[in-house]
Amino acid sequence: MPTAPHPQTTDELYQALQENQRRPYGRTRTVTAEELTDAAEQFDDPAPLVRALLELQEAYTYGSEPRKSPVVFARLLTLFDEQPDVFDERLRHMLFWRFKWVSNALRALPEIPLTSLRQWLTEMRDRYEKAGLGLQPYYGEAYQLAAHVGEDTTLAYELWAARTRTRLSDCEACEICRRARHHLAAGDDERALRAWEPVLAGQESCQEEPARSLSYALLPLLRTGRADRARELHLAGYRGCRRNPSMSGEVGRHLEFCALTGNEARGLELLAENRNLFDEVDSPLDQLDFLTGVEVLLQRVELLGHGELPAAGYAGRTWTAAGLRAEVSSRADDLAARFDARNGTTAHTGRRRDRLDRAPLLDTLELTLRTRGLDDVTPAATAAPTAPAVPESLTELILRARALDEQGHPDARACWARLRTLAAARDYTHPDDPAVGPLARLRADLLAEEANRAHERDRFTDAAALNEEAAALYDDAGAPGDAAVTRAGLLLAHAEILAEGADGPETKAAALTDAHASMVRAHEETPGLTPHQEARLLRLRATALALRLQTTRSQEHVAPVFAEADLLTAFAARHDIAGQISGAHMLRATTYALSGDLPAAVTEADALLDRLKAQGPAWHLPRTLGLRGRLRLVLQDPQAAYADLAEGLRLAADWSAEAVGTTRLHADLAEACMHLGRPEEALRHLTRAAELDLWHGSRTDAYCTYGNAAQLSLDLGRVEDCIALLDSLLAEPDVAAGELDDRLVAQLRLTRARALHTGEDLKAATAEFVALAAESAGWDDDPGSHAMIAAETAVLLAESGEFGRAREAAGQALAAHAEDPRYEHLSNSLRELARLQAQQQGADGLPDALAVLADAGRVADEARAAGYEAHGRSLDTALAYEYGRVNAYAGAYEDALTALDQALTLLGEPGRDDDRAGEWAECVRLAGVVEGLYLERPAPALTRLDAAVVRLTALGHTEETESLTALAARLRDEE
Repeated sequence: MPTAPHPQTTDELYQALQENQRRPYGRTRTVTAEELTDAAEQFDDPAPLVRALLELQEAYTYGSEPRKSPVVFARLLTLFDEQPDVFDERLRHMLFWRFKWVSNALRALPEIPLTSLRQWLTEMRDRYEKAGLGLQPYYGEAYQLAAHVGEDTTLAYELWAARTRTRLSDCEACEICRRARHHLAAGDDERALRAWEPVLAGQESCQEEPARSLSYALLPLLRTGRADRARELHLAGYRGCRRNPSMSGEVGRHLEFCALTGNEARGLELLAENRNLFDEVDSPLDQLDFLTGVEVLLQRVELLGHGELPAAGYAGRTWTAAGLRAEVSSRADDLAARFDARNGTTAHTGRRRDRLDRAPLLDTLELTLRTRGLDDVTPAATAAPTAPAVPESLTELILRARALDEQGHPDARACWARLRTLAAARDYTHPDDPAVGPLARLRADLLAEEANRAHERDRFTDAAALNEEAAALYDDAGAPGDAAVTRAGLLLAHAEILAEGADGPETKAAALTDAHASMVRAHEETPGLTPHQEARLLRLRATALALRLQTTRSQEHVAPVFAEADLLTAFAARHDIAGQISGAHMLRATTYALSGDLPAAVTEADALLDRLKAQGPAWHLPRTLGLRGRLRLVLQDPQAAYADLAEGLRLAADWSAEAVGTTRLHADLAEACMHLGRPEEALRHLTRAAELDLWHGSRTDAYCTYGNAAQLSLDLGRVEDCIALLDSLLAEPDVAAGELDDRLVAQLRLTRARALHTGEDLKAATAEFVALAAESAGWDDDPGSHAMIAAETAVLLAESGEFGRAREAAGQALAAHAEDPRYEHLSNSLRELARLQAQQQGADGLPDALAVLADAGRVADEARAAGYEAHGRSLDTALAYEYGRVNAYAGAYEDALTALDQALTLLGEPGRDDDRAGEWAECVRLAGVVEGLYLERPAPALTRLDAAVVRLTALGHTEETESLTALAARLRDEE
């Protein structure tokens, strides 16, 4: 099936060629280029064919198909020899530039004899001399051949590097990389890094740079003690080459870097992301470079005892790390041997061996916010990082699990987990011991424990089904007390399920009232309850009423919770059930908080902490400290909150993280840190909370927390950290398979798109925004979000110069805004769209820019009518200022000045404590520029500026006067 329509005219062909050039390099672009070349053959004029062939050669070159590039170039050279007049200066330049492309292609093919490579260089030299072109590019290719073969490069380097550059020389960035690699090969890391600095610092770049240089500089940076810089450049550089067939060697070096810095798990993740390179790289030299990097990684994984881990490799089968390493090693050895046989040296085998023999340069280097080890990606990894020891005897294990469960002890989870594994085995034999009871009771215990964990994770449907099955088994086992407790849990789960589909809180409140009544009846009607069973029923009764209060926040629902909590306290005290006494006090504290009496809640938490320190249970301390910490956050005492939460986290280290709420402690500590102005520490707590959620199987919660961490890292200016974290999350199997909530995934992608924009990757950011705008257009239940996404998309399209598409996106945003207003976001985006159009197109873009501002004006009118107050600048003053700026860009200076005066009128004179002083000063400055410079009326402009400076200085806004004083000085100098 053709990928492009068949052009019927040369104009259609040229348009199709332009459209194809906007596509990323890869199979689609290459196939389209082939079809367009076939289409160009129909025209009598050879010019379209020349252009099509040039596009085809570029697609082959950057699509990593070196065997085809020389064939296309041979046709171009023939056309040039036969019809040189067809080649204007630009086409002639492109033709001679691509002699170097052919040289690179031939070097990459071991089947091309060395004599043919040298003959090609001779052809290149002869052609350059005949055309009167400088030979520095030729000597550059001669040097690269010498380095490739493994010859002494001293003379070849001097002949190239000492010559003056010409118009056909490779770009500065590429030549810098070549010189740095020459020093690197000589073992001089420092000199190589000094040579690389302009590229590493972003001063020089091209299509392949700085991504290529960054990949080569990683290990020298580590060897010279610059680990932080290496980390930074790994994140930035990997993003520039991932999944790109023409940069597979660079990907291989990033994999090697991961292997040598204790980041083998990240290496496997990146390998999976680049699985396409196993099949899409047609260049043998690039294959060798990539496969050697892959082998360094897999060799390290195998050495660490994880050879059975799954690894992404060649399509058509599944691979383990060990199996893939063997396959990769065989293929790479063969490639190196073929190149060495062609070149008559052992250079490639030796270089490959050097890479494989390198020892790790660092035991560990934290590369991303999501740090994982190989144990974390092991399929058999348990659900908790550490687990307490459990009895070996099956009878002892069952009795121990039940005893700990009665106490609410965290170690009960480990016992139940072990029993679940044993009972599921086909050869399981249940103990014949009256103390243990029948198998049905054990199976009920396991189901009830699983139901409790499901309820904790808000999986209420699962919890209900598990509780129902457990209760039936308890009945079969003759355990009516346990059955009653389990059915009480079932009632709570059913109430939550009813609430999920309800329109308001009334349905859930009614369901919880009914659940409580049913629990009371069950409590009264069930004979033979043990004290622990009765205490659990009382606790569930109190919980049902506390949830009702949480749902309604009604004062009439407060007293019933206290009454139930008091019943529980009295009963637990009579029977010395410490865990339930503590639970009752926790309920009292949270009830005070829900009723709005925060000081009383803190007092209750204080008393509970004193009791826990004196009488236990110790494992309740972390949660109680967490509760008091949250209360103190609400009371705006972040320092005290931080102290409580940090102490809770310290104590939680002694227990199972899931059982004592370690995840919540990390999340609350992150909030406290933000209040204290410690965002970097907050970021660490957020990522740790997300990691724990993943360990415990709460993947949605984990992704939400990771999303918050990504946004915070973006706010902190850690753009590459943000992108790397989100790339890692979006590559997870459940995300790729569409199993995660689509709105959550969209939010992660939106944050990533914003990070790409902040990181100045406009092309990638725009593509992601366009995709998100298309998807969110179908969110009938959330048009407001679509309005915001479409508005941001319009701005990025405008930055790319695509104003037609930008206006379409803005139209979608306005339509969605009409259903669910987003006044400020839409106004900001429309004003920016207008500014960009006027800035880029000048007077030609003014009508369209003014039309966009008219839309922004209607949004401001709607906001005013709705009583909306902007969080930032006033929509009206911002709009008036933008009219001034847009008209100024378009050369309509009188209109610009009128608009700016209107903005100043709307703003009014600033006051001493007025946060609008900066906005006012900027309006004055721009008015001064328009009046004094563009309209050439310096006298009134200076009067305006001087008066503003006096006014601002008197009010103490001296910083805002700096730009005004500088402009006034310039105007006086020009008088």
